Amino acid sequence: MREEQGQDQYGSEPTSRAARRRAEGRRAKSGRTSRMVIGARIVAGLASTAVLAASGVSWAAYHWISSGLNTSGALNKVGQHGPKSLDNSVNLLLIGLDSRKDMNGNDLSKQFVQDQLHAGSSQIGYYNTNTLILMHIPANGGKVTAFSIPRDDYVQTLNGDGSPQGQFKIKEAYANAYTATHDKLYTKGVRSAELESQSREAGREATLATVQNFLGISIDHFAEVNLLGFYDIAKALGPIQVCLKHPVHDKYSGADFPGGLQSLDPKQALAFVRQRHGLDSGDLDRTHRQQAFLASVTHKLKTEGIFSDLGKLQGLYGVVKKDLVIDNKFDVIDFAQQATNLTSGNVVFHTLPITGFATRNKEDVNLVDPDKIKSMVQGAIGQDASPSPTSEPDATPGPAKGSSGSAGKTPSSPSSPPESAFAGDSVEEGGIPCVN
Repeated sequence: MREEQGQDQYGSEPTSRAARRRAEGRRAKSGRTSRMVIGARIVAGLASTAVLAASGVSWAAYHWISSGLNTSGALNKVGQHGPKSLDNSVNLLLIGLDSRKDMNGNDLSKQFVQDQLHAGSSQIGYYNTNTLILMHIPANGGKVTAFSIPRDDYVQTLNGDGSPQGQFKIKEAYANAYTATHDKLYTKGVRSAELESQSREAGREATLATVQNFLGISIDHFAEVNLLGFYDIAKALGPIQVCLKHPVHDKYSGADFPGGLQSLDPKQALAFVRQRHGLDSGDLDRTHRQQAFLASVTHKLKTEGIFSDLGKLQGLYGVVKKDLVIDNKFDVIDFAQQATNLTSGNVVFHTLPITGFATRNKEDVNLVDPDKIKSMVQGAIGQDASPSPTSEPDATPGPAKGSSGSAGKTPSSPSSPPESAFAGDSVEEGGIPCVN
């Protein structure tokens, strides 16, 4: 994959120039709940909500935990404009934010960002989404199917009310909405934590609306975590074992690992999931790293009895409360009561395909076929695929590694696309998978 223009020495992408200009100077809960629990194993992997369970913990403790969480009402608006659920299955979106700021918008320590996150400065990354993973949890149990959306996919992005932003990388939907809302509120005199909170909420709404439109399915729940949250999770759980097919050395992400099985500390774990330079399929391979990391975390939760380790649980409680944002309909207590059953390894991860690469707005992007994506995703989860009125596939794709030919519409019963239809090999839970 080609390098993005304007990239800094740490390999982090700049936000859109327009967003930067606008932002500069202004930095100052039924039937679904039980099924949703099945899929929360991935939230456990990404954001450690599985730590909300411990045998013998009182109801008062559960209440304390749930009352201290950061919750968002972003789905309340988005649900009014997006596709409707067709059954009692649950679609859960995991959002990894590329922000080097805390929950209140304050810059993280420069030294911490450089030395531990190896992520340049707090001015880089802005509010783009580095990770987007949509998990489908079947209504009657069975295998959970997860889809990673490459962050540079060039798509129609939307605001939370369904209005179009334009054609952008899918990762920029959050940043675009954040910036527009930030500017508007700033002129009205809103400042500090309230300014940051409302601006981020607009970003979440835009991301949810954009993903719903791109995949043609509803989103029922979501969880968001940033770079600091990922680091804190890895620190509380660590060390995490991963497996590489080949040795890697990348000065941008800080990834420097031999081939084979190895244990990673928090700094190394972040480098592992952030690397794209030096990988044959670049960003597409990075999605496989993220999937493999989640599989390794759930394997660790299952095999090492972390749910019975009070010390680790206490550490993870703090991470969840400090770094995680979930939707306000997420039933934490119901999840907590069943969390020890969440690591069965019954999840398969796919990376959605692209059709090629191109330059748009002076930035390198992934070209995609929105109708094909809808057909693949909806077919895999047992829904009829139908194009969205805002689908605008690019007419000039180029060759791309890991991409495939067009997939036709699928029947309403689940029928997973062939493995070759996705970008690269899929990753399954149940152990420590080896990846590039």
